[in-house]
Amino acid sequence: MAYFVRKATLEDVAEMIRLERQCPTTAHWTEQQYANLFAASAESPVRLALVGEEEGGSVLAGFLVARYLPAEWELENIVVAPAVRRMGIGRQLIDSLLVQARQTNSTAVFLEVRESNSAARRLYEYVGFMETGRRKAYYSHPSEDAVLYSKTLV
Repeated sequence: MAYFVRKATLEDVAEMIRLERQCPTTAHWTEQQYANLFAASAESPVRLALVGEEEGGSVLAGFLVARYLPAEWELENIVVAPAVRRMGIGRQLIDSLLVQARQTNSTAVFLEVRESNSAARRLYEYVGFMETGRRKAYYSHPSEDAVLYSKTLV
């Protein structure tokens, strides 16, 4: 099965929420937080929302949300549907973010992830992110450290 990545739209929010709710280790946002991704204002940070979609279909296989902090990007959330994990969708989403980061002449992309989320950590390391630190007891329900990663862009 082939997948492609495109910019998310407001019409994708319901499907993004449905997908996110299937994944207990991901960041859980409210519907309003997702809608705010598409409500640009002078005070709002610049955000990028991408979706991975089945070729010829309308079902989302995954999505990514990142925030631009001039000179750097922060990967805020990435979700891949459990049924299609390990099929390259996460990598396609991250590769698309890296293209955007390079187009904005950014120097790095950074993120944090639950220590126990070994599948995500393997993906980040596979695409060239390096572990840069930890935040003790950063997550709750359950309490868990965050592992910090960054990827320098050249």
